[in-house]
Amino acid sequence: MKDSEILMNPNDLVRFLKKPSSEFTKDDIIRFCYENGIEMVNFRYAAEDGKLKTLNFIISSKEHLDAILSDGERVDGSNIFSFIEAGSSDLYVIPRYRTAFVNPFTEVPTLEILCSYYDYEGKPLESAPGYVLRKANEEFTRQTGGVFKTLGELEYYVISEREDLYPGLDQKGYHTAAPFAKFEDLRTEALRLIAKAGGKIKYGHSEVGCFSTEDQYFEQHEIEFLPMPVEEAAEQLIIAKWILRMLGYQYGVEISFAPKITVGKAGSGMHFHMLVEKDGQNLMVEGGKLSPLARKMIAGILDAADALTAFGDTIPTSYLRLVPHQEAPTNVCWGDRNRSVVVRVPLGWTGAHHMTQDANPYDRGLTTERPSKQTIEFRVPDGSADPYLMIAGLIVTSLRGINMPDALELAKKLYVDVNIFKPEYRERLDQLEQLPASCWESADALAAKRAIFEENGIFPAGMIDSRVASLKAYEDKGLSEKLYGDKEAIGELVDRFMHVA
Repeated sequence: MKDSEILMNPNDLVRFLKKPSSEFTKDDIIRFCYENGIEMVNFRYAAEDGKLKTLNFIISSKEHLDAILSDGERVDGSNIFSFIEAGSSDLYVIPRYRTAFVNPFTEVPTLEILCSYYDYEGKPLESAPGYVLRKANEEFTRQTGGVFKTLGELEYYVISEREDLYPGLDQKGYHTAAPFAKFEDLRTEALRLIAKAGGKIKYGHSEVGCFSTEDQYFEQHEIEFLPMPVEEAAEQLIIAKWILRMLGYQYGVEISFAPKITVGKAGSGMHFHMLVEKDGQNLMVEGGKLSPLARKMIAGILDAADALTAFGDTIPTSYLRLVPHQEAPTNVCWGDRNRSVVVRVPLGWTGAHHMTQDANPYDRGLTTERPSKQTIEFRVPDGSADPYLMIAGLIVTSLRGINMPDALELAKKLYVDVNIFKPEYRERLDQLEQLPASCWESADALAAKRAIFEENGIFPAGMIDSRVASLKAYEDKGLSEKLYGDKEAIGELVDRFMHVA
């Protein structure tokens, strides 16, 4: 890491230790705590619901801190994961030093560290979502020699008391600036704190969703991250959600990542962009076009898109978002710059490197050749997704696509270059398979295609069983049709799942 990168890095530990977080050691953490007056350490670990759990330590001595960082601690796994029984539920949580950051909310100087789960034999917990992702990532690199990178787009609503000064326009909030966007300050503070916690952010902006009721105001925002190694990409989403909720609590407003707040208004997704690198080169482009590798990955993802909803759309209100005409996908297809598809190929600056020179004709130092930024975007998931399992699922299905003999033919068959919801393209729409319309249907799809995810021991069979059972437990088959037009029932359902995601 260059000196300039260290000086500009928002993470206090990176600047103090003068090294990237990937190189943090136990001794580094102890030295930082000792020389910066850190009084407490919090172990953090994601539970089955995706929210962070906490174990607090007050540091009584250097030896005490050394023991915590060396040995981790015991926790009751049966209260963290439904698939662990109380009769044999002890787990170890072991800190990952590279994740350390200073808590921005506590008055007492406190260090936060994310942890991994280990079983009674000291082995990684097979069914821990983080370990499933690790296995998927290692298998992808083993088979392809490439590095899978991803980024998440985190959408959320800020819910506050209604204010009519500089009113926002209904469903016209995209990139609106203050004072018409009321919570730009909250978002920019979140960006700053997420970066200090190690998050690599691309940008933040207000989103389409903006509406008022008689006494409440709803304003939608988005934070998009930079492409990262997959485990770090999942971690920064989980930390970002925690930081946003903490800020919302401080501001006296609600932050919700729920997929749907009300019918007829924009829902919140958690889209994932993907790319593969090898020897520092982006393999998604070849000869100025989307590469065969990228198209094979798309084919693999689309072939299992219905089953992937089991990891990305996990509550009944997820399926109030996946409806036509809301920039959310409902049919299995892909396309370029098309927001009605399951997999979108966004603009990637391919062949367009001259733009900055054209806009700045007097800057002779601009270079026209830049590394490719091309990604492919999976648009189905929402805030109820488990980022570890969702990304693992995308890796597994991408790898399957790479190995499918007919992948390129399937990709060609499922490509669309029109708005499939326009009446004149109804015939094309009817040719496409539909995504599940409920958790119940999502569970059926996962059960039917479970072999894809269980191959190479990536997703344990017990985890698939547990996921199918938890989705079926909602008993929501046909729920959207039953609720149609019933605003009171829809409101009750939305309230129930407002903070589940």
